[in-house]
Order: sequence, then structure tokens, then C-alpha cells
Amino acid sequence: MLSAGVSRVDISPRSGVAHAGWGAQTHQVSLGNDLPLLVTALVVRNGDVELAIVDVDILLFKPEQDHHIRQLISKKSGIAYGNIRLAYTHTHSGPITNHQWIKEGIGLAEKWWNTIPDACAHAVVEAKRTVISARVGFGRGSCNININRRPAQANGELFTGRNWEGFVDHDVDVLGIDDVDGNPIATIVNYAMHPTIMAHDNQWVTPDFPGAMRSVVESTVGGLCLFLQGASGNQGPIDGFTGDLRIYRKAGSKLGAEASRVRLDIDPLQRVEQLDCILASGADLGIYSDVPTRESDDTVAVSNVAVKLPSRDVETLDDAQTTFDDGVKNLEKTRNCGASEEEVKRAVSAVKRANIQLNTARLSDSQTQDGHIEVIVQSMRIGKTVLVSLPVEPFAELADEVKKRSNAVNTIFSGFSNGHFKYLPTDMAHEEGGYEVRVCVFGPGSAELAIRASLEAIEEVIV
Repeated sequence: MLSAGVSRVDISPRSGVAHAGWGAQTHQVSLGNDLPLLVTALVVRNGDVELAIVDVDILLFKPEQDHHIRQLISKKSGIAYGNIRLAYTHTHSGPITNHQWIKEGIGLAEKWWNTIPDACAHAVVEAKRTVISARVGFGRGSCNININRRPAQANGELFTGRNWEGFVDHDVDVLGIDDVDGNPIATIVNYAMHPTIMAHDNQWVTPDFPGAMRSVVESTVGGLCLFLQGASGNQGPIDGFTGDLRIYRKAGSKLGAEASRVRLDIDPLQRVEQLDCILASGADLGIYSDVPTRESDDTVAVSNVAVKLPSRDVETLDDAQTTFDDGVKNLEKTRNCGASEEEVKRAVSAVKRANIQLNTARLSDSQTQDGHIEVIVQSMRIGKTVLVSLPVEPFAELADEVKKRSNAVNTIFSGFSNGHFKYLPTDMAHEEGGYEVRVCVFGPGSAELAIRASLEAIEEVIV
């Protein structure tokens, strides 16, 4: 029988922290925290195989940040580096430390960031300390709060909004882990939607919809809930880009309600109905037992598969740095001359876009070798379910293909884990263009290679 344990650390920042970094925002710091930011860790083991999944309310972890934190977790917990998944929810309304045009609250943000590695390690150590015998089961539901986020204008130019004709993945994948008495230990919820409900008009730190979803699941089901971000590279909220806190709470509650429904239907044990007796009462009452007939699968396994994806030509690092530096100078000049709010917004937008291109150039420069970028696909088998992930923002079509072609009994596909290598679009998206393609570092052909590597990683844990 496998064993499992969970733990949680609150990583909420202080009020006044450098906040969000939207290109259309004019504020620089937060007013406070609407819901807490959390690190939630799950440790699962069977025999000498042990794994950890860490769910963090943060925008992202760069490759070097991910490497440092997973090394620290491994050192403090004794869990192998390759058996650790460091997942980030990708909330866009948390603290920021790498947007140099925001000057206020950066000191608080840096102090906050410095607490994150130890918080992740502590959560895993505590989860490991609490492991008890457990059983695991899987369920899948559906929730329609998301939409394809790549519509086109009349001239064919794409923007980020509602594309009712585009591919969308409504799957709500749920992994339930219970103790031997059937009491919930943990629930993993996987769903594909960018946490961009709270946007430029919002001045509060929030975990966006994953935080509200967790609260609903935990109050309804019990135990702790972890969120894994699905293939949401081209998936966004139907109701998004708002400053109204009620919107993200409502969306999270909808997702949480569906995840709870699915979770409550999960029974790790196979059972057969048995009529124990017919009891005489006002009517004759059938008294039944649902008798377990087979123990749940207790397999625990991990695989890591390296794949080299063709890189895409991007702006040179020197040119991107120059454009960004010029943008910062223009923003400072605009702010200092008493310009209107609209003029400040335009200057912020320009420097935000320049910063995105600069980060793209830095990633390409540091990771490209011989025209390729190597990424690691990680698969984790817990019972009959395989959780496979990529360190990118994958388009939803990749998840659909992997789930269709997988030989696993149950397959959960995630991005946003073990580093951040930006978007992984489909080949069709490369032809269409748009924001995600402009800022990605991978060339055409990468999607199918990533799908094949995902299927290979799945095969390695189900043989």
C-alpha cells in the first residue's frame, strides 16, 4: 500500500508590495491580500520510490530558480531531485520582483521572494513527516468557465480575448487520496485556464481562481487541495481582465463545485453490491453493503525524459536590452513630467512589451544550443493515474493529443512545472501568429516532439 502526506505554508506578502506588472496598469504596489498565497505539498511513496508535488501561488519559476528550489527541497527532504515537481499556478496578481520599471515596493517583493525557497522545502519536509497509508482514485468532470483566448480582428490580427470557435479543453481532472478509513488526505485538481481574471485595474494580491477553488474543495471534501495548471497556453477565462474581486471568486467557486462533485464520487476501492437482509419496518427495507473486491493500485513511479525542441529566431539580446532601457527612461520621464493617466499607461505598455521581449531574448540566449532547446518531460504515476508535465505554457491541443494517445488508464496533463520556458504553440498557431507565438522560443515542429516525449515518459511508468 502506498503512503501519502500533505502540508501547507502561507506565503502571503505584506501590503505595499510591488504588484502584478500588467502593461495597462498605472499602480505600482498592492493594497493588501484578498486571499492568501499558499505553498501546498504532497508527498507519496511506496517502498523506495518517493515523490513530491509542490503547488505554489506564484507567477512562475525561471529555470535557474526552479533548479535552486528543487535542489534545496531534495537536500532537506531526502527526495530525489528528479522526483520533485515544482508547479506554479501562474497567478498574474501576485508580487513581482523582475519588472524594473516598477520602483515602489520592490524591497518588500525581494524580501518576500527570499522566503519562497525555504517555504517550499519546509512544506515538503512536513508533508513527508505526516505520511500515512493511503489509497488513490481518479475522476474527470467538466467546467465551462474557460475559452480559447486567441480571437482575430476583422483584419485577421489576433488579440487576447474570447474565441468562441477555437479549441477549448473543459476537462476537470481530479486525483483523490484517502487514508485507509476513507478520510480525505489530499485532492489534486488539474484545469486549463490562465489565471488572468484579475488584471490591470486590480490592486489586491490574489491567487486568482485557483485559491477560491481550493477553498471550496477543502470545505466540501476535507483534506488539502492542490492545483495543477493544465495546458492553458491558449486558454483563458470567459470573464477576465477585471478589477472586480467577485469575478475570480465566482469562477473559482464554480470550478471548486465541479471538482468537489467529482471528488466525492471517487472511491479508490472496487466494490460489489451485497444485499445483507430485508428489514421489516413500515415497509420492507433492503439493507445493503458495498463490499470491497479488490485493493486499489498502489504503484508509485517517476520518469524524466529529455527532448530537444527546435528553437525560433528571436530579437538579439543587445537589441532587446536597448529597447527596454529606452522604454524605462521614457516611462520615468513621463511619470516625472505630470503626464495624464493615459500617457502613463501607454508608456507602461511599451516598457512591459519590451521587457517581455527582453526575457524572451535572455531565455533563448541562455538555453539554445545548436538550434535546439532541451526541456525535460516529467511523468509521475500514482496508482492507475499518470501525471505528465512540461516546463512550458502548452497549448490545449497538446494535452488533448497526449490524453487521446496515452496508454495509461488515466492521464493528467499539465504545463507550468519545473521551470518556465514560455509558450509551446501548435504548428497552426505558428502560421497564425499572435502574442504567444511572438514571445515563444520554440519553432514549428516542437509540439509534436513534445507530445511524443510525453507519451514516452508515460510509457516508462506504466510498463
